[in-house]
Amino acid sequence: SKLGLIDNWLRHVQDVKEKYNDYLAALADEADRLRKLCELNVVEQVVNVCQTTIVEQAWARGQDVSVHGWIYGLADGLVHDLHIEITGQDEIAARYHAAVAALQAT
Repeated sequence: SKLGLIDNWLRHVQDVKEKYNDYLAALADEADRLRKLCELNVVEQVVNVCQTTIVEQAWARGQDVSVHGWIYGLADGLVHDLHIEITGQDEIAARYHAAVAALQAT
């Protein structure tokens, strides 16, 4: 069913769910699956932000731009650092892979 503008954001989450389906399906606890899906989505969206023309052009001009991946925990009311910070185009792949590996290891 269509929900309107929110469909644009939900589509991205659905894409992340499909991308990591095997990993997520292996998690026994539904709460863990949801938490990991949200965390993986943040990491994916950090990369998407880094690939926008605005950020790419800022880096090309030599501007200091850092994109961080943080998530708000509804259960504890805290902001959690997902340990992905990208400050340049050349860092995207390595930092993305490191962040995903760290999330899958916990």
